[in-house]
Amino acid sequence: MRQNNSKEADTKRRIPVIGVTGGVGSGKSVVMELLEKEFGAGVILADLVAHDLMEPGAVSYRQIVAEFGTEILDGEGRIDRPALSRIVFGHPEQLQRLNAITHPNVKQEILSRIARFREEGNVSVIALEAALLIESGYEEILDELWYVYVSEEIRIRRLMEGRGYTEEKSRSIMAQQLGEEAFRSHCSRIIDNNGDVESLREQLVKIFREEGLRAVSFDV
Repeated sequence: MRQNNSKEADTKRRIPVIGVTGGVGSGKSVVMELLEKEFGAGVILADLVAHDLMEPGAVSYRQIVAEFGTEILDGEGRIDRPALSRIVFGHPEQLQRLNAITHPNVKQEILSRIARFREEGNVSVIALEAALLIESGYEEILDELWYVYVSEEIRIRRLMEGRGYTEEKSRSIMAQQLGEEAFRSHCSRIIDNNGDVESLREQLVKIFREEGLRAVSFDV
């Protein structure tokens, strides 16, 4: 873990923040579930935060409706995500307008949740998962960044079996994301998820031991 020379800052960061990233189909959600249920981590999922902030009355909801109009709402007054997607898909300027609203709001909410976890002090680590941790500049708030690695062939198979994607769609999505070399260059830990859950568990136990962290279900 990176060390901070400021005693005050170190106190505030006594519970480390771990970023978990990787390409689509890498199994980040499985890693996060293990961290939460078996290693006592406080978990933050950026996608769920974004969804929460788009609920009626929330900050992103108000700003998105003001920007794109009430035609993006469904019959119950909620944001119709497919309708919004049709507006921004293939239109970079529209997507930029949407991201300019959602990204700062999501980051601010994530910082608030990190602060609450630290104030409560009852988690081993704070694990933050987002597909765009590197691209969105989250490294500045992380103590470590872990890369969940899976071979391209296995990722495609998982996407086809688990999400019903075609091979073409899987490869298209993967081509738009960072490649393996870029992920590895930014991350301090590589978690190999080509195997089964037990293999993942063993890797996490080893990491917790090496970092001197205390998990819930294991004497590490």
